[in-house]
Amino acid sequence: MQPVLENKRVLLRPLQLSDTDTLLEVALEPSLWEKGVTCIRNREELEKYMDVAFREREQGTAIPFVVIDKETGKVAGSTRFAGWVKDHKRIEIGYSWLHPSYQRTGLNRAMKYAMLQYAFEIMDLNRVELKTDERNTKSRNAMLAIGCKEEGILRHHMITWTGWLRNSVFYSILKEEWPDIRERIFGKYDF
Repeated sequence: MQPVLENKRVLLRPLQLSDTDTLLEVALEPSLWEKGVTCIRNREELEKYMDVAFREREQGTAIPFVVIDKETGKVAGSTRFAGWVKDHKRIEIGYSWLHPSYQRTGLNRAMKYAMLQYAFEIMDLNRVELKTDERNTKSRNAMLAIGCKEEGILRHHMITWTGWLRNSVFYSILKEEWPDIRERIFGKYDF
């Protein structure tokens, strides 16, 4: 299953090998990886990153996307449904990175809306998870702003590319919370 998700602001289409050159232009921005688990500093690292995404898609546990800003028509970054556990009807929204010029423009919110809408209304999932580095206050605030509930912190959950022992903060939205969040949080935007 390789869906295309779209609203007035954003187009999320399946990640393809042909996206490598365009994504590399975005991925080479060092600030994207300051608090990330991975780092992309060259074409080889991007290709390895994409290979993992393609392998997980083949295994049926992920749906990777390229993010296109419909206002500019340009590739802004990438995101992914990951950790899909079909038997338990849950998925994670993660591996999201947008070039800094697209941050704080509403593009991320439009992207999350498209993904949450698809997860709850099409895939009929019970739970969507998100997580971030405890130190990443920008991401933490963004998750709270779209209605996520903070669930807790897993200490030394991951080792980042720098060797840092990352504490991961987990967030979620449940199926029964989605109608209220869709109306209260996203209803004020024209997606």
